[in-house]
Amino acid sequence: MHGESPIKRRVSRRIMVGAVPVGGDAPISVQSMTNTETTDVAATLAQVRALEKAGADIVRVSVPSMEAAEAFGQIRAQAQVPLVADIHFDHRIAHRVIELGVDCLRINPGNIGKEDRVRGLVSACRDKGIPIRIGVNAGSLEKELQQKYGEPTPAAMVESALRHIDILSRLDFPDFKVSLKASDVFMTVAAYRALAGQIEQPLHLGITEAGGFRSGTVKSAIGLGMLLADGIGDTIRVSLAADPVQEIKVGFDILKSLHLRAKGVNLVACPSCSRQNFDVIATVNALEERLEDILEPIDVAVIGCVVNGPGEAKEVAVGVTGGQPNLLYLDGKPAHKVDNSALIDELERQIRARIAARQQAES
Repeated sequence: MHGESPIKRRVSRRIMVGAVPVGGDAPISVQSMTNTETTDVAATLAQVRALEKAGADIVRVSVPSMEAAEAFGQIRAQAQVPLVADIHFDHRIAHRVIELGVDCLRINPGNIGKEDRVRGLVSACRDKGIPIRIGVNAGSLEKELQQKYGEPTPAAMVESALRHIDILSRLDFPDFKVSLKASDVFMTVAAYRALAGQIEQPLHLGITEAGGFRSGTVKSAIGLGMLLADGIGDTIRVSLAADPVQEIKVGFDILKSLHLRAKGVNLVACPSCSRQNFDVIATVNALEERLEDILEPIDVAVIGCVVNGPGEAKEVAVGVTGGQPNLLYLDGKPAHKVDNSALIDELERQIRARIAARQQAES
């Protein structure tokens, strides 16, 4: 149903976060961050595994102490997905997670302190092939930049980023990515657009502290969508005050809507009206819940009547058009009729059958 995206992506340098490529011609990766206490290894590992199951490409874990660093090591040893350690100020914690197998460091070089500390840390990252993420946040700009600009602005965020970038450039360390996050959509977009043409490194996109599930999803979709449509962005994180698994789902939905990534079920569904011949909303909700485990791309259409139903159903792998009884389409062609009582079960069966057949053909 979805062809190639018309978006021409910004050309960027490729780095590797574990086994996941970021930048270059690699797919835009989707990230989230654990919100458990890192020292609670069991709880944090359970959340990492839930994110893995949801399809997360990369997971970030906050490491605020040496105790958390030791816990991080235990989590790293049991996780499959690449892990980024989020560290502020303390170079000793950074060195410890490097020893314990971290896949990427989120640490701002300018906040580490003396130059020999920065040089030592960068040297350790170079030796182990570990990239760095420079993370600028409008809410924590350097004091002198706050005084210079009076308030957070796109220019202040870019200047902050360039300060950290300059340090890595002097140390001849090009393997980093940059984020410029604000809770305001326009400030975030302007900052990324300003920096995108000045460096070759990949950009990590996000609207920070976007809000709760509904409002945060809307704000993130608008902000990230504006940048992604410009071709800007190599990896994304949707920041929601919600279950981190929802961040992954929303992230993939944003990429799917722009034809930038195909993962999981792409469900086309009508909003429903009095013409519907089955309960569209209940059917869609049930399918979304039942099919959460499917990560392979497949297009499905659920349309309640014959006005738009046949047209949509002809474009997907599995579709249904409401009728008396309903008509099921397979691979764009009318197949057989299905009563309301069996509709959800039959749709799920056909979707799984098509994915299984595709996997068998590819093996």
